[in-house]
Amino acid sequence: MKKFEFGFSVRTVAVFVAVAVCLVAGCRRTDVRDFEVSIPKMTAESEPAIRQALAGFAGVVKPSLKFDQQAKKLTLRYDSMQLAKKNIEMAIAKAGFEANGVTPESVGTKK
Repeated sequence: MKKFEFGFSVRTVAVFVAVAVCLVAGCRRTDVRDFEVSIPKMTAESEPAIRQALAGFAGVVKPSLKFDQQAKKLTLRYDSMQLAKKNIEMAIAKAGFEANGVTPESVGTKK
């Protein structure tokens, strides 16, 4: 096997490069994304319950919660490395509100 001038074989250098690439790719710690949730029965009175439902998730950027009463939508930022969109929808449904088609009944909540 061919060796480089500094004593390492081609295979050793290739393994080192592959490991370095994997380590660099694995350094991603956050992936913050925007998400819009349609909540058909949202009212001003429902905001505290929805905030409370999302309070337990570390991946939700709490100051980003924007409630649009007229459009019946909630927009927020979340870290997709910590949380999936479905987790957000299910938490809102567990609080008693339909969220992007996920109903309270589908998650076992009766309200």
